[in-house]
Order: sequence, then C-alpha cells, then structure tokens
Amino acid sequence: MNWKNRIIVDPDVLVGKSIIKGTRISVELILDRVADGWTTEDILSAYPHLSRDDVLVALSFAAELFREEKSIAAGKVAV
Repeated sequence: MNWKNRIIVDPDVLVGKSIIKGTRISVELILDRVADGWTTEDILSAYPHLSRDDVLVALSFAAELFREEKSIAAGKVAV
C-alpha cells in the first residue's frame, strides 16, 4: 500500500509527528492501538473519520521505516 500521499509531517500539527493527511491522528497512535490489541474495526469505531486504508497505510509506513533501518538494538528483557 502506497502511503506517500496519505502520511504527512506538518511541524504545526502534533509537533511534526507523522500523521494521516487531513487528521490529527498520528501513525504512532495507530501503532499504539494495534500494539494494545485493538483490531482495525476497534480503531475505526473509536476514530470514525479514519478509513480502513488509513490504518493500512500507517502500518505500511511503519514497515517501510523498519525495512530501511540498518540495525535495531534491543536491550535484554528481565523476566
């Protein structure tokens, strides 16, 4: 899914975080909701001005950022 015309960065909106164009909904917020176990339907219900494609482009955007990373450092997790 091509996110390039749907994800924008505007320094005047949410301190320049990546957002869904035409909203104040950040990619970060969508990823946080997914990480919390929300389904796409849960997100759309809570944020009715978003579309299914908006959620998918947010995920696509995040995936592309990780593909471009050279390495991701993760610390040890204490169990």
